[in-house]
Amino acid sequence: MFPRPELLAARARAAFLDHMEDGDVALFAGAAMAARNHDVDHPFRQESGFWYLSACPEPEAWLILSKGIQEVPEAELFVLPRDRDREIWNGRRLGPEGARERLGFPAARANTEFATAAAQALSRARRAWVRLGAHAGLDQIVLPALRELRARVRLGLQPPETMLDPGPVLDELRLIKHEDELALMRQAASITAQGHLLAMAAAAPDVGEWEIEALLSYTFRRNGGDGGGWAYPAIVAGGKNACILHYNTNHMRLNAGELLLIDAGAEFGSYAGDVTRTFPVDGTYRPAQRAVYEVVLAAQLAAIDLCLAGTPFEQVHEATVDELCRGLVELGVHPGPWQACKEQKDYRRWYMHNTSHWLGLDVHDAGRYREDGVSRALQPGMVLTVEPGLYFQPDDDTVPEEFRGLGVRIEDDVHVTGGAPEVLTAAIPKRVADVEAACSSELPAMPSLETAVSAR
Repeated sequence: MFPRPELLAARARAAFLDHMEDGDVALFAGAAMAARNHDVDHPFRQESGFWYLSACPEPEAWLILSKGIQEVPEAELFVLPRDRDREIWNGRRLGPEGARERLGFPAARANTEFATAAAQALSRARRAWVRLGAHAGLDQIVLPALRELRARVRLGLQPPETMLDPGPVLDELRLIKHEDELALMRQAASITAQGHLLAMAAAAPDVGEWEIEALLSYTFRRNGGDGGGWAYPAIVAGGKNACILHYNTNHMRLNAGELLLIDAGAEFGSYAGDVTRTFPVDGTYRPAQRAVYEVVLAAQLAAIDLCLAGTPFEQVHEATVDELCRGLVELGVHPGPWQACKEQKDYRRWYMHNTSHWLGLDVHDAGRYREDGVSRALQPGMVLTVEPGLYFQPDDDTVPEEFRGLGVRIEDDVHVTGGAPEVLTAAIPKRVADVEAACSSELPAMPSLETAVSAR
């Protein structure tokens, strides 16, 4: 049984309120629908920070938190009003009553009342937490309200003395995952694993990249993935397409003797999986492919070993670069020594991205990477990706011919614990023999819901 999102949101609101002082008010804006074309909208997905605090699945919602202010509820949600005609066309709405009964808000009103309520709350607040410049609709409500208050000071009205950005506090709360959040991330990882295993079994010469993409989407959605099932559009890159980091047109057919790079993750309970595997289309790595793959794998394993509480975040990347530079010399790509490859940043020609990013409600999740100018230490509850790669462009005549057009990336999701790292995506094979076995399987065994602590 997975945690109920409204209970997670109630805990998040309580945590944010702990950072507020008496006399504070905080205003938050939810996401709106976005038009795809004419009268067709993109599928709705709530803004992650707003979801974290509200668990509200509907567009055009607003939230006010307050502390110690008379006549201003501690937490009040503003949602679309019930409308029989609109609900016939577009689906049932929560309405204020549903916000109270289903989402657990002690106070809720129609979103048409937010502007008035926000102005009244600001007039009573000593400090206001508002992220200005991030949401045009919120700016259009808050800025006129502040101007009006300043214009009426002689009548006894007073704008807040201090304006605070809620983003840094909210981002730091989101960075450290509670066990309930980790349960959702483990499920996202398990669903992601099923998709990757099926893709390894299904890939073959003449299969379309789009067919593998469809298989991934089907698997993610079939197993409970949110919305379309995925946390981001899948990268299904055969052959030289793997040298395009954000390739996602997925419109080519796979060829025998080439590698297939898949970067795809499921979303479950609004939490993301993010995994990359690179495997042979016809099931067996060629010698040059295997040589490059083993270099990338060694770099990833070394980096995962450092995902320990107390390790500076940037040290994970440093360990990756060390191993890749050693490998580039061994492959004959760089003349050496490997220290020169690193110091002169020559490796960036073939490894141009960072090794890790935070993972959670967003694929590139909230939270600072540096504190006071220094790389921050990893803490229990953080989840990060570890994703080294090497990309040899097809026209790069500075590398041996057998490597040209090869792109290899290996990515896992890692939970920092109080001890050994927990690889949430350990069920997806990545050692050469295991990958080749998965590629030759006609019906791969589905991974368990368990994840391996310290599995690499």
